[in-house]
Amino acid sequence: MSIKKRFSIVIPIYYNELNIPHTIPRLKKLQDLVPNYELEFVFVDDGSKDKSLELLLLERKKDLRVKVVKLSKNFGSMAAIQAGLHYATGDCVGIISADLQDPPELFEKMIDSWEKGNKVILATRSGRDEAFSQKLFSNSYYFLMRRFALKGYPNGGFDFVLLDKQVVTEINKIGEKNTNIMSLIYWLGYSQDTISYVRQERSHGKSKWTLSKKIKLFVDSFVSFSYAPIRVMSVVGIFTAMLSFLYGLFVIYNALFGSIPLQGWASIIAIITFLLGLIMVMLGIIGEYLWRILDESRKRPAFIIDQAYSEDD
Repeated sequence: MSIKKRFSIVIPIYYNELNIPHTIPRLKKLQDLVPNYELEFVFVDDGSKDKSLELLLLERKKDLRVKVVKLSKNFGSMAAIQAGLHYATGDCVGIISADLQDPPELFEKMIDSWEKGNKVILATRSGRDEAFSQKLFSNSYYFLMRRFALKGYPNGGFDFVLLDKQVVTEINKIGEKNTNIMSLIYWLGYSQDTISYVRQERSHGKSKWTLSKKIKLFVDSFVSFSYAPIRVMSVVGIFTAMLSFLYGLFVIYNALFGSIPLQGWASIIAIITFLLGLIMVMLGIIGEYLWRILDESRKRPAFIIDQAYSEDD
């Protein structure tokens, strides 16, 4: 009798009390779609203060395929996924959110692609049933990532993915903080396949994916995978220096020959404030790189496990 392969699914949880009663049954139905696989569900509670953890532990009592990892506080969805990957033991590992905006049934096609030899299968969004503002932010983010950070990055982006265990091992070894796990997966360069789908509107609960978190992910992604901000600073600095030099020659010429009167404190103040503002923006960009270097040098972990409820407990 052949030994079944194991398929692990990592699900980050943050205030998903209303989603869990719908998410877990739907995930369990995957067993009918992939009967030749042993399923493992790794839920990572990222510091939720609702009943999410309580509901997960109740599910674990009913089904030992459910693993629950509790983080000591809210470290963010990327760190929660990293934690889950450390506990996933499958031959292939899926990552999906708990809100069911991504259809778990798509894992069947993703596993078929994995069996053909692809080590990374990306479920890319061909469309979104979301508000215009969310679409605009997402589309702008992925356009900039594709243009300035990771060439060929999927147009609609992805955070619904299936990985070979070799890829999971590499991610666990990297252990990078303040990064975008999805971009890191793409950067690794393993053989890839893409499957498109339309992301659904959220039916239960309210998203905790706030604007500030989106902005942090945007900055983290660029600082981790692109030198474009620094290069733009260099170009702007050189261009500004050239203009300043030419303007200086113009002032000296007029001081000597007096052909054109130079007047106006307002214009001088405007130029000074503009340059000072430009300098502050540049210092801010440099600061984003520097504090991440400092954070990495401290060797603090990206997440802290408070308790893990697994098959060994």
